[in-house]
Amino acid sequence: QVQLVESGGNLVQPGGSLRLSCEVSGLPLANYSVGWFRQAPGREREGVSCISGGSSRRKFYGDSVSGRFTIDKDNSKNVMWLQMDRLEPEDTAIYYCTAKKGAGTWTSASVWTYWGQGTQVTVSS
Repeated sequence: QVQLVESGGNLVQPGGSLRLSCEVSGLPLANYSVGWFRQAPGREREGVSCISGGSSRRKFYGDSVSGRFTIDKDNSKNVMWLQMDRLEPEDTAIYYCTAKKGAGTWTSASVWTYWGQGTQVTVSS
């Protein structure tokens, strides 16, 4: 059974940092693309970042987080992370980790297969 479990969400002041983690069980991360999405109230789920599966391990970022967020994973531990710096109130959302076999398009939630339950990130003074 595949499980993705996020942790690390919290309340943080604007300009602060958070590190989200996602522990994955039931599938080998080395062969899968992994990513982070977020969803704010009243808005659609938005692609935040992605690492391509396989040997390329290319990293992709949404325009709104590029230069502030960093994604990474450890295949040996089946864990992925999202380091979020210079957080803004607009980053407030529930953050989800996700995984899918292979590479290809990543920004649409519909192409992803496995999802975690989400962790709340609130950026507010």
